[in-house]
Amino acid sequence: MEISMGNLTLFATTLCFGLVAGLCFTWGNAVTPGIGQLDNLGYLQSFQKMNRSIENPLFFVIFIGSFFIGIASIVTNRAISSTHFWMILIAVGIYFFGVILVTIIGNIPLNQLLNKTDLAGSSLEELQILRRRFENPWNRFHTIRIISAIISFAMLIIAGINK
Repeated sequence: MEISMGNLTLFATTLCFGLVAGLCFTWGNAVTPGIGQLDNLGYLQSFQKMNRSIENPLFFVIFIGSFFIGIASIVTNRAISSTHFWMILIAVGIYFFGVILVTIIGNIPLNQLLNKTDLAGSSLEELQILRRRFENPWNRFHTIRIISAIISFAMLIIAGINK
């Protein structure tokens, strides 16, 4: 394999998309089902604490930076075969719309709703109402992110094979 800017950006994009796909899969496959078994207060407190801890510089660099590295990969791979180029372009598009945009318009508003709630000062009925407003919509948006992240990652792997 030749070391070129196109190969390096495709490698970096694939690696970052893979990290995000793994995070999304693990969160959806283990974390949310696990805490879903907790009572309302336990569930909401756990989710609130995890949301607060995942918002860190490294996460943002990988999660958002992946898209920008993907743009660089599109630009630096313009001269490859059209099939492989279109796979990269579509993968980055799916990542943007299905992971980044869904997060911004779907998951973040729900996370903000949860974050601003004083759980300790809430009644059992308020906790139940909040969980109903939060859990199923959040999981639906997250399922879109899981599928989109995995498809994007797989497309980049395929695009990198014999490009």
